[in-house]
Amino acid sequence: MMRMIFLLAWGCVGPLTSWAEEVKPEVKISAWNGYERLDFTLAGKAALLVKPKTAAPGKPWIWRTEFFGHEPQADIALLGKGYHLAYIDLQNQYGAPIAMKGMDDFHTQLTETHGLSKKAVLEGMSRGGLFAFNWAALRPQFVAGIYADAPVCDFKSWPGGKGKGPGSRGDWNNLLKVYGFTEEQAMAYDKNPIDNLAPLAKAKIPVLAVIGDADEVVPVAENIDILEKRYLALGGKITVIRKPGCKHHPHSLPDPAPIVDFVLNIKP
Repeated sequence: MMRMIFLLAWGCVGPLTSWAEEVKPEVKISAWNGYERLDFTLAGKAALLVKPKTAAPGKPWIWRTEFFGHEPQADIALLGKGYHLAYIDLQNQYGAPIAMKGMDDFHTQLTETHGLSKKAVLEGMSRGGLFAFNWAALRPQFVAGIYADAPVCDFKSWPGGKGKGPGSRGDWNNLLKVYGFTEEQAMAYDKNPIDNLAPLAKAKIPVLAVIGDADEVVPVAENIDILEKRYLALGGKITVIRKPGCKHHPHSLPDPAPIVDFVLNIKP
């Protein structure tokens, strides 16, 4: 009895309450291209959020799914239009289910803690296309649109190298591990972006793709060409900007105006 009274009394002065308090992630503040950047860790993954000087109504945001800071001209221009810019490091997960969980957690963090719009514009550059299209198919209600840049739309093409492209043997082996597939299972997989577009079309998610028509790493005939044809057949809206003679690099556009206009014209 005395032990119980002691515990109850101890709880009144605070220790038990403090144990239940949520531990907030440590945030490092710095500058990125003239904008405030917040770096933090979420479930063991490095994450960041770049804030515009003045947020646009509704706090819209663009979510770079891979290669943060590479060819950032569209990102910087959108910051100037009041968009937040976000990224979480899920490298070497190739849009697998474990990556989808990480994206779910990040979306919750940004929408609930920072008050960002429930709907994000996903920016899938190269292998980032796997993340963008896969998460859009899983969570279409949270996706306003997709800007895809030389995107991987079928992992059999890259990193598998099962078509005309060279692929990447190391990445292919890593992909098999993270998906938990044998090679035979991976070849039979029917949830690559090119296979799983119906949820996006139903949600009327607009897509802009910027690609080099001579892409030797992510061949357009095995990736965006198939996705474009199938998405249009489903009634989806997609625009593809083709850069004549351009290979996999450079990404984006020297003048990002068409990308920025696409994002700004997306209806909430």
